[in-house]
This record gives sequence, C-alpha cells and structure tokens, in this order.
Amino acid sequence: MFRHVVLLQWTEDATEEQKAEVAKRLRELPAAIPELRNYEVGPDEGINEGTFSFAVVADFDSVEDYLVYRDHPAHRAVIAEFIAPILVNRAAAQYVI
Repeated sequence: MFRHVVLLQWTEDATEEQKAEVAKRLRELPAAIPELRNYEVGPDEGINEGTFSFAVVADFDSVEDYLVYRDHPAHRAVIAEFIAPILVNRAAAQYVI
C-alpha cells in the first residue's frame, strides 16, 4: 500500500463557503477515481496553534495508482478551481505503508 498525505493552509480571507466546497469536491473524488482505496479529508479541529487548515490522506495499492490520482482530470480540476484560489501553503509526503 502507498499513502499520500497533504496539508493545506488557507488564506486569511478564505470564506467558510469556499472551505466547505473544497471538502465537498474532494469527497466526490473516490467515485471518479477507482484507484483510491481509502480517502479521508477534513478541516483541522483548531486544538493546537500553528497547524494547517485542512488535511487529505489517500491510500492506494501502488505508486502507479497514486500517479493516476495525482494526474486525474477530476483531481486536477478540484485543485485548480477550488483549492488554488484560497491556498497559501501546502505540505505533502508519500510513503509505503
């Protein structure tokens, strides 16, 4: 198995509606990308200071399946249309589980 983890930091002027739309659109991706084995997304709960705004954890059977997801038009569209306009910072890691 292969895991992809992304942390996103929203701009200060990102609206609650924009943030909710990101979550909604990302949660639609498993229906469009069958290579996703497990997909969890959600906003930070605000318990600790200095955290990112949002997290994505995606599991795949292989690196090749991850690459399908990474380059998939539905995924790229969510990034371009909903994430990029409110994104200030991003961190990501991929590893074998």
